[in-house]
Amino acid sequence: MTIEAFGRILATVNACLNLTSAALLLAGLRFILRRDIARHRLCMLGAVACGALFLAFYVTRFSLTGSHPFTGPDSVRPWYLLILFSHMVLAVVVVPLVLRLLFLAGRERFDAHRRLARWTFPVWLYVSVTGLVVYLMLYRIWAP
Repeated sequence: MTIEAFGRILATVNACLNLTSAALLLAGLRFILRRDIARHRLCMLGAVACGALFLAFYVTRFSLTGSHPFTGPDSVRPWYLLILFSHMVLAVVVVPLVLRLLFLAGRERFDAHRRLARWTFPVWLYVSVTGLVVYLMLYRIWAP
C-alpha cells in the first residue's frame, strides 16, 4: 500500500469520525433535553473521543501526505475556501471550549456548564459537519 493510499484511508476514517461526532452531539442534545444525564454523558464523551481520534489521525495523515489541493471548478472554489477556513478557525476555538465543558461537568458546576454548552454546541456541531463537507469536496465529489 502506498502512502497516498494510506492517507486516503485515514481521510475516510476521519470523515467517519466527524459524522459519528455530529450524530453523538445531536443524540447528546436530545438526551439532555429529556434529562437523561447518563446517556447525555456517554454521548458527549463519545464525541470527545471521536475528536481526539480525529486529531491523531489528521496529524498522521498530514505528516505523511501534506495538504491536498481543491480540484473542483473555479466557481466553487470560494465556497470551498469559506467552508475550509471557517472549519479550521472554529476547530481551533472549540478545543478549549470543550475542555472547559469537561472540567465544569467534572466539578459538577452544571449551571456554568449549561451556559457555556449553549455557545459551544453549535460551534462543535458546525466543525463536525463542515469537516465532513470538506472531505466530500476533496475526496469524493471532486477527487483528483
